[in-house]
Amino acid sequence: MSSINQWIDEYHKGSRFGLNGEILIKKTSKYQEIIVVENEYYGKALMLDGCWMTSLKDEKYYHECLVHPALSSMDEKSNVLIIGGGDGGTARECLKYSQISNIDLVEIDEEVIKISKQFLKEIGGEAWNDKRLKIHIDDGVKWVKNTRDKFYDVIFIDCSDPSEFSNLLFSDSFYSDCKRLLTKKGILATQSESPESFKNIHISILKSLKKIFRVSETMYSFVPIYPSGIWSWTFASEDVINLSKQNCNEALRIEKGCEIWNLNFQNAAFKMMPNKIVKELNS
Repeated sequence: MSSINQWIDEYHKGSRFGLNGEILIKKTSKYQEIIVVENEYYGKALMLDGCWMTSLKDEKYYHECLVHPALSSMDEKSNVLIIGGGDGGTARECLKYSQISNIDLVEIDEEVIKISKQFLKEIGGEAWNDKRLKIHIDDGVKWVKNTRDKFYDVIFIDCSDPSEFSNLLFSDSFYSDCKRLLTKKGILATQSESPESFKNIHISILKSLKKIFRVSETMYSFVPIYPSGIWSWTFASEDVINLSKQNCNEALRIEKGCEIWNLNFQNAAFKMMPNKIVKELNS
């Protein structure tokens, strides 16, 4: 690729969210266009089909917030499913917990994993070499349909925004299958879009999870590279979950190694629902 710096933009509702840098790779897989650009401030950043997925500078805002509220609050967690997560960041955070014995990472696009291993090594790190991590190149929707009941303690949905091949990951039928797969005290953790730039999708996810699960809670924080900056993660379960309590004796050690997440940050983030979202959920 050319070493000349250029602007790479995500276009969203008349706005542009862009980085200026050198394109390290640009290719089209079976499913999507994949670009890695290197920016002076954000470092290497991954774009899929015109949408920013992650960057070296701010990826921990996303991955730590998706993983640790669920895992630090659980007594038992040995078997984990990650839907998506091809950059390796979610697996990396999960593997910080010694109690986890198996992670099935189901990614539909093998090229995302290959490119992330080559150009975004700092994100996945040694997670790719951990024997507890099993990689499956498969459709996440089909995977959950074909897995037996009560098989996973935690399911992480680390997918891209709704698109032609990911829409079903936001459907009631998919969430219901995930519920079937979870153990009695299991937790579903999903990225739930932005209350600002993807408001309608965000509300739809929250309503679906409230309808399907006994309990669901949403936290808000920031991922600077994403449109509008504000993002959300929602946690759902059939058990009464207490996400403000760290039941895991490893939590303090893990917290010290985190760049963004700690219990105070988490507790505040669960109280940040914008009032316009509260009103729409209650309407």
